[in-house]
Amino acid sequence: IMNVSIVAPNKTLYSGKAVSITVPGKNGSFTALENHAPIVSILDKGTISVQAKAESEKVLFEIKSGFVEIHDNIVTICVEVA
Repeated sequence: IMNVSIVAPNKTLYSGKAVSITVPGKNGSFTALENHAPIVSILDKGTISVQAKAESEKVLFEIKSGFVEIHDNIVTICVEVA
């Protein structure tokens, strides 16, 4: 399980636990699961998908741009909302 925070300049869009998260990286979308290698990546226009539980529906966020940092099962995403 990962702790995920998605923040925009004026508010927190999501704060909670997730089993997977998919983000629109500058060089293509990628998915992070528990124990993902540490990474910092620029995000492009697209959709962030957060799956809170293995059997649950995904929560989607449309973004213009941003960046993601992943380390020690902590995912921090700063975005400009579309």
